[in-house]
Amino acid sequence: MTEHGTASAVAHQFDDLEQQREAGSLGMWLFLITEIMFFGGMFTAYAVYRYAYYNAFIEGSSHLNVPLGAANTVVLIVSSLTMALAVHAAQRGKKKAMVAWLALTIVLGGAFLGVKVVEYKDKYDHGLIPGALWNPKHEGGVAPPAEMQLFFSLYFAMTGMHALHMVIGIGIMLALMRMALRGRFSPEYYAPVEVSGLYWHFVDIVWIFLFPLLYLIGLHVVKGHG
Repeated sequence: MTEHGTASAVAHQFDDLEQQREAGSLGMWLFLITEIMFFGGMFTAYAVYRYAYYNAFIEGSSHLNVPLGAANTVVLIVSSLTMALAVHAAQRGKKKAMVAWLALTIVLGGAFLGVKVVEYKDKYDHGLIPGALWNPKHEGGVAPPAEMQLFFSLYFAMTGMHALHMVIGIGIMLALMRMALRGRFSPEYYAPVEVSGLYWHFVDIVWIFLFPLLYLIGLHVVKGHG
């Protein structure tokens, strides 16, 4: 980028790119702290109700599809790698490589969301939607515990909010791709890619906690479906 181009990337309230980059990173970390508190509230509610209704939570967990959840975990881990490679390409000024890695990150994020749609559809088909649509199929003529609705309420709340963050992340990646194609980034200026990578990694870490908490507590209960 030219000296003029570098200067134009500095917002008027900052003295130079380094100060702008540090401020952006600090802002993102502060935002992520609020996100930790937000998800922490849901994790706390999950822990309280799981302790109170452990058997019902085991029953609910046994209705989740562990292979699909595990596959989605792998997808997100790989997407963290592709996002890191996009940041690395931005640092080196490799526009085509950065766009390619961002595009692959978007594809992986879309694949994750597609799997979640399949899982949500399965829960709908089996009457496992809390509230008015709650009508689980009785296996062996035995009705599931009523408290299982608590498990699925938390399941949809936690995975739904996570999916929303994924959608926002994909939107950010699309914006970054557009900026990259317009030549907005250089080895001197790549802060938006870097802070967006922090956001994406955070969303991936949240899922790494969600997967065992929701999917793996009922592994010892043998069921005919996920």
